[in-house]
Amino acid sequence: MTLVDTARFHAEHRPDALAILCEGRGVTYGQLDLESDRVARALHGAGLRPGARVAYLGKESERYYEILFGCAKSGTVLVPVNWRLAAPEISHILQDSASELLFLEEEFTPVTERLGTPPPKTVVRLGNGGAGDPFEIWKTGRPGAERTPAPPIGPDTPVAQLYTSGTTGLPKGVVLAHRSFSAIRDAMADAGLDWIDWRPGDIALVGIPGFHVGGLWWAAQNFNAGTTVVAMRAFAARDAAALIRDLGVTTACVVPAMLRLLLAEPGVTPGDFSTLRKIVYGGSPISEALLEQSLAMFGCQFAQIYGLTETGNTAVCLPPADHIPGHPRMRAAGRPYPGVRGKVVDERGRELPAGTVGEICLATPARMVEYWGRPEQTGETLIDGWIHTGDAGYIDTDGYVFIRDRIKDAVIVAGENVYPAEIENALEHHPGVAEAVVVGAPDERWGESVHAFIVAAPGQQPSFGELHRFLMDRLASFKLPARYEFIDQVPRNPSGKILRRELRDRFWGGSERKVN
Repeated sequence: MTLVDTARFHAEHRPDALAILCEGRGVTYGQLDLESDRVARALHGAGLRPGARVAYLGKESERYYEILFGCAKSGTVLVPVNWRLAAPEISHILQDSASELLFLEEEFTPVTERLGTPPPKTVVRLGNGGAGDPFEIWKTGRPGAERTPAPPIGPDTPVAQLYTSGTTGLPKGVVLAHRSFSAIRDAMADAGLDWIDWRPGDIALVGIPGFHVGGLWWAAQNFNAGTTVVAMRAFAARDAAALIRDLGVTTACVVPAMLRLLLAEPGVTPGDFSTLRKIVYGGSPISEALLEQSLAMFGCQFAQIYGLTETGNTAVCLPPADHIPGHPRMRAAGRPYPGVRGKVVDERGRELPAGTVGEICLATPARMVEYWGRPEQTGETLIDGWIHTGDAGYIDTDGYVFIRDRIKDAVIVAGENVYPAEIENALEHHPGVAEAVVVGAPDERWGESVHAFIVAAPGQQPSFGELHRFLMDRLASFKLPARYEFIDQVPRNPSGKILRRELRDRFWGGSERKVN
């Protein structure tokens, strides 16, 4: 029921089984339990009480997970900080969370010297390991029993605070409880579903960073199941392919951009992925073209997950059985898990009938506790147990959820709503298009027009007329782009989501009102 239970259970029943592999270093479940006990004891010794925030600025490693379980055991709340952020953004997270202690990997010391505000009162540096490592000295230098007396901890106890991407405005801290990392697993098990499953002997690659809910959730699921977690310090396609091949990785969790990188990596062949049995992907929409290419290369089952940090990660799943090339359901995000409900509402909050586009809302037992320190914004997103996702889409008569786009990203052409994802998916079926992003641009005649940014496939650059003719048979005339612009790469945030606003602001950046 909690991460504390997870650590204790496996330490008792299978202490010698490998829990973590990172850069050739292995940690057993017995060692993970012992070392996280030492972290919990040291947090108590440093004066941190249950509920205190503990920040982590570093890449994934065995120590990151020791700290996660140490926080869980001490009742403190882990705040993973995106290490790709600039100093002002990191400063905001540390200040907003009121973190009392910062675990800091040495390579990120320079950025903390540019914060502009004082760091937490206690900074524990994580060096290169060994007897002289400051972290090792800190966690072993506290007196007390091997087992730390745990405060009362239950499924509703907060354990992590993750900051949303912040593509608009300042990032918000999403508080997640222990239940966010067990509720969906329990619901699938109770219903006998194997949409996402864990088997004895599984070796799971965590491709998504631990400061992202997808990475943290996937790692936690594998720890719950007692499998081996392969932690990547940072995702690189060549390294990921080598790890899958050399370690016999059986499952992986990635975002679509990572699939694209693996497909483009020179020298990679289907044989490199022969041990894979399932890939779980999510975090951003995936085109049918990319999914079909991935099915051919990796030769394993695929499960698509959809959710938000606010829903505790996945609330909707497209199971492997629905991954049939050309089938209409491959355009769906999936259907809610048992115990999760979905509905679509209009701008007034009224529920809409099946097949009608509106805002997707999800009620899930894994949902967030709150936005930290932001009761008004919590109340706008979490209403009567429903998370209002801000995504535009519909639910069909079979209960499948189809995402059209972010509501704020809809392009209104002569009064007609156009959803970029539909145009992008069509464009990416053209052999000369590697990736496409569509935004709305001001248009004196129609209010807005469709502008398509194109990343050309290697060695190709299709013409305006060729792309236009290609789309004419696939889309209604009002959905056709008025302009095409070729770019070298699509801007993304560290979790792989497209920074559509960055592209849109090229047209609207100087406007006080960004609709027309």
